[in-house]
Amino acid sequence: MPLSTAELDAIQLTLALATVTTVWLLLLGTPLAWCLSRRQGTFPALVEALVAGKSKVTVLDNLSSGNLANLEPLKDRITFHQGDIRQRDILEDAAEGCDVIFHLAAVVSVPQTIDNPVEAAEVNDIGTLRVFEAARSQNVPRIVFSSSCAVYGDDPLLPKTETMSPKPTSPYAVQKLSAEHYGRVYSELFGLESVSLRYFNVFGPRQDPSSPYSGVISIFMTRALSDQAPVIYGDGNQSRDFVYVKDVVNANLLAAAMQQPQGSIFNIGTGIEVSINQLWERIAFLSGQRDLGPKYEPTRAGDILRSYAGMDFTKSTLKFEPECSLEQGLGLTLQWYRSQMTKDR
Repeated sequence: MPLSTAELDAIQLTLALATVTTVWLLLLGTPLAWCLSRRQGTFPALVEALVAGKSKVTVLDNLSSGNLANLEPLKDRITFHQGDIRQRDILEDAAEGCDVIFHLAAVVSVPQTIDNPVEAAEVNDIGTLRVFEAARSQNVPRIVFSSSCAVYGDDPLLPKTETMSPKPTSPYAVQKLSAEHYGRVYSELFGLESVSLRYFNVFGPRQDPSSPYSGVISIFMTRALSDQAPVIYGDGNQSRDFVYVKDVVNANLLAAAMQQPQGSIFNIGTGIEVSINQLWERIAFLSGQRDLGPKYEPTRAGDILRSYAGMDFTKSTLKFEPECSLEQGLGLTLQWYRSQMTKDR
């Protein structure tokens, strides 16, 4: 359920959205306005929701992959810091006086963390530790951390539930799992409240399809609208759980307001398994490209075969219920990409 205006009025927020030079922060494609994706679109959407609730919002982003234009309509209603989560002074300045930090900053590309694991760790491990330290030094009560279903790895057990033993298969997944543990430890040792949200596959407007780290839906849609065949890695039977960005925003708001989180971890998905082949069929139908077939290429290293969320704990404890169906979300997202392509002509 959405937060009341009174609840939002009581929360001052800092969005830790800095990324390194090659990262795309899901702004969302991670909601927040779609700030980005895995988070490209998420970021702006979250900022929009917070501002609508009359919260005081501070945004920290190094703009290496984010686009300040996404926040243009809100520029007079937020405080913006251009900086990186590896920079202690900037972090502490941005965190001062805040009640909640939404930490979405990360190197979110699995292939990139495989190719450059040390560089990725500097952001995802050390940068995250600096966020926790900034929160502790500035007496920020709570951090809401954007984690990932990647921590489950390729365990064949389905659905993925929070009680399963993580089996990360990439540096990215290891780094997300490490951050979750930091959240629990800081909660136990220092009383810093933390909530980790394990996003499944977030999608929605504002993801940049030209980025090699963009979500599959944005890439499929722009190719369909350009009469180009999509590329599917593997046989297309690998599955994912696709959750619309505005539902992810709502999960963040609920996590910011829940009582006594104590290092809680929640799956954020829909509980519905969709194969990549099925996804393309739906996008092809919606875009009028039913005769456009995909090209298949070899499976990429680190890719997970099947994944969808077990949602019982999230629904009962966080009180989160996804409201947007895949068909509705695809329709809204396709409409946005069509409008952007029309503007560019």
